[in-house]
Amino acid sequence: MHSYNPDKIESKWQKHWLANKTFKTPTDTDKPKYYVLDMFPYPSGSGLHVGHPEGYTATDIIARYKRMNGFNVLHPIGWDAFGLPAEQYAVKTGTHPRITTEKNVNKFREQLQAIGFSYDWDREVNTTDPDYYKWTQWIFLQLYKKGLAYEDEVAVNWCPELGTVLANEEVIDGKSEVGGYPVIRKPMRQWVLKITEYAEELLQDLEELDWPESLKEMQRNWIGKSIGAEVDFEIDLSENMQAFKSLQDEELPLKIKVFTTRPDTIFGATYMVLAPEHHLVEKITTDEQQEAISNYKEEAAKKSDLERQELSKEKTGAFTGAYAFNPANGKKIPIWVADYVLASYGTGAIMAVPGQDERDWEFAEKFDLEIVRTVEPPQDFEGKAYTGEGPAINSDFLNGLKIKEAKKKIITWLEEKGAGKKSVNYKLRDWLFSRQRYWGEPFPIIHVDGEHKALPESELPVTLPEVDKYQPTGDGEPPLANAEDWVNTTDPETGKPAKRETNTMPQWAGSCWYYLRYISPEFDGGPVDPDYEKYWMPVDLYVGGAEHAVLHLLYARFWHKVLYDIGVVSTKEPFQKLVNQGMILGEMEYTDPDGEKLSDDQVEKRGEGFVVKGTDTKVEARAHKMSKSRGNVINPDNIIEQYGADSLRLYEMFMGPLEQVKPWSTKGVEGVNRFLNRVWRLLVDEDSGEISDKVKDIEATKEHLKPLHEAIKKVTEDIEGLRFNTGISALMIFVNEANSWKEIPLSVAKEFVQILNPFAPHITEEMWRMLGEEESIAYAKWPEFNEEYLKADEIMYPIQVNGKMRGELFVDADKAKDKEYVLGLAKEEENVAKYLEEGELIKEIFVPGKIVNLVVK
Repeated sequence: MHSYNPDKIESKWQKHWLANKTFKTPTDTDKPKYYVLDMFPYPSGSGLHVGHPEGYTATDIIARYKRMNGFNVLHPIGWDAFGLPAEQYAVKTGTHPRITTEKNVNKFREQLQAIGFSYDWDREVNTTDPDYYKWTQWIFLQLYKKGLAYEDEVAVNWCPELGTVLANEEVIDGKSEVGGYPVIRKPMRQWVLKITEYAEELLQDLEELDWPESLKEMQRNWIGKSIGAEVDFEIDLSENMQAFKSLQDEELPLKIKVFTTRPDTIFGATYMVLAPEHHLVEKITTDEQQEAISNYKEEAAKKSDLERQELSKEKTGAFTGAYAFNPANGKKIPIWVADYVLASYGTGAIMAVPGQDERDWEFAEKFDLEIVRTVEPPQDFEGKAYTGEGPAINSDFLNGLKIKEAKKKIITWLEEKGAGKKSVNYKLRDWLFSRQRYWGEPFPIIHVDGEHKALPESELPVTLPEVDKYQPTGDGEPPLANAEDWVNTTDPETGKPAKRETNTMPQWAGSCWYYLRYISPEFDGGPVDPDYEKYWMPVDLYVGGAEHAVLHLLYARFWHKVLYDIGVVSTKEPFQKLVNQGMILGEMEYTDPDGEKLSDDQVEKRGEGFVVKGTDTKVEARAHKMSKSRGNVINPDNIIEQYGADSLRLYEMFMGPLEQVKPWSTKGVEGVNRFLNRVWRLLVDEDSGEISDKVKDIEATKEHLKPLHEAIKKVTEDIEGLRFNTGISALMIFVNEANSWKEIPLSVAKEFVQILNPFAPHITEEMWRMLGEEESIAYAKWPEFNEEYLKADEIMYPIQVNGKMRGELFVDADKAKDKEYVLGLAKEEENVAKYLEEGELIKEIFVPGKIVNLVVK
């Protein structure tokens, strides 16, 4: 027997594609191009689970389809290989992260090749390769030269156990996302990138992108553009003259600058709040309040920014003992410190208007501070802070004005008085760009005479030194500080003693520009060959998880815009079309009313839910995110071993719409595997292992061409629309139809195999050769559907009398739009004629190709 054997077929063609470089990217630039990209994978030690190949399969289908449509296709893969897990493993075991990373990369590569993805493996890049990160360092130098990289003392999320700074998103409930270790706020010397310089461009250029609207909205919210006013509140020095004796004349008068989107409420500003980290806190705090403020700052340092901004948390704060003057009415108002104000947003200080802000109301209530409403609420309003529309009240010359007019008037007044000005603010903060780790890109920076200085480009790459231990120093300095021979160096330009920068770049650095390196991985004149960049950019389709909606995509867009400004790239945006694939959950889990788990065999579907088989007892059915702790991770290696890679690919695309969250079902894999077996038996004689005698070199008839071209049309349109699940359904319908034929024309067999190929490349490559073709199916011209073959021989007209169905009429397609002909036949129908005999025909309704309705009185 020569039944379908995926193990034999798939390994054969995978070796052939690799050996023959079947998917090598063309270097000519005469044809139209298509750049289809997967989000950069991090090669973890656990390898792939079945959720990973979903997006990769989608892009591979597109890549194969576009090649067959005459496009030059760039479909590369590489490794975002710097990362904390390899460093943590090094700390525990002493194993160099490079060894761990190489092992993981090899595992990932082997798994991806086993699924049959049509990557150009000659373009594989790795962020940990010095030949790659040489250009990451080069891009940093350009940022540095443009004034977009600077050093700063920043309060950061410091994890002593991990020995590194964490982003806000990496801290959950005061603990590190990785390992669950305590995290504290600590001021540290950091490198920061001035992404805020590009805030407006990043916001405006979203409009030109073919991205999901929900994702664009997430970026808009992250950038957080606000239009309002900057207002200066002068501090009352008379309350604490002793504390201010050290101030120089040029520092006086001492002012607190606030940004507010509601300057119209300034008459209701009854107190001020500074972030605990604000630079004025130490200067203005009275002696009596020093201890309270010091204790409060210490507690605030233990919380992440996200925790501090939780609306539901109880408000806390401490009074500085100082006062400021409200510039609108001259009233003296107290200055407090509270952690719900962040140093990183606006100016790190707010004017508190409890009458119009819920957080300020809660704070004022707790600490018994004055509350003044400045917008009149409706008469039936029974709440506390009123945040809606209404006329201004208690606001002097603004009284009676609506909010919009009041804003305009107060800004003009503030500008005339020199107390403020119109301003635009962004929630987006500059990008904290350094990490206290070993396993990352070294900065191309040295410190000479206490000042930082860029290394010449000729010194790149600055490579990582070999070290004996990967832990940070005892005082929190990064692990690279332990490599004294490497740290202590000489300035190549002046010959002076110098020290190397010991922070390393974050993992985001290498993934900010990898899509450019794929274009010309061997090019040594810059990050990318300018001629090929002009041809290949922008990326035509980028597919990846929604978890990268903000940070990676925002950072990559920022770097790309800088590269555009310095002439390295020719497009303003890197990724023209973006699609987020939905998460694949674990197998459905069933629980009875007593909480007992049930197997698949013990339940059955009934209506919209499930019941215990043979009973009416309802069952809870739920799928969970795959995780080791839950034990529901599905390894693709096991699926491939049992069913084959084509079955895995086909099933992942058949589960449902690409963007949807879907539960895994191994029974579903069995179903598509049966389909591939039917495809094999349709065209192959299992006894001889040759093409079936049913397949003959004969002319195709309408019987063959109609279902074939219906499938070609549907599959073509569905691939273009990324509706892979319905495209597969069309293939299944065709196979069901073709199984009823006594003979299958060779031309029909070939075209069917071609449209199945992007989904199931191994079985189709095998059958393509068996059908007599000598070259790879990968570049065979995609079949075009012919509308003529899709036309029906007959059209069925429902016949209604007074709107009720009374019969059906089948008419030759070429006469179906002849009104007189169709109506004549309709009136002769036996069940229609009797109604016409019994009454008077007063109206004839004829909708071509759709319906006949006769109105009888």
